[in-house]
Amino acid sequence: MMDLLVSRDYYVATFLLLGIGTYVMIASRNLVKKVIGMNIFQTGIFLFFIAAAYVEGGNPPVLTMDAPHVSPLPHVLILTAIVVGVALTAVALGMVVRIYAEYGTLDEETLQEVRGSE
Repeated sequence: MMDLLVSRDYYVATFLLLGIGTYVMIASRNLVKKVIGMNIFQTGIFLFFIAAAYVEGGNPPVLTMDAPHVSPLPHVLILTAIVVGVALTAVALGMVVRIYAEYGTLDEETLQEVRGSE
């Protein structure tokens, strides 16, 4: 089991990023920290897909016909996901700025109390 973890260290890094991102999103009461946790979680997913698409000794499918080929699809999907992630982060941070301007706090529990009293 230990040999598998040492030889596949990118999977260990993936699950560490997923765990840290999930923990930050759940445990933190600050909205900015939740957005940061979401970005860490997204990075773990990106790493997982790229690591799963890795082919030992693989070549681009255009150049040769004899060696194992690497599919470009996971890489293209991750590039698209990165763009979507950046846009999602920008929208989330824009909403955080508006929430702070409206309520004067970024604490989740304080926001629930203020919204409950309205």
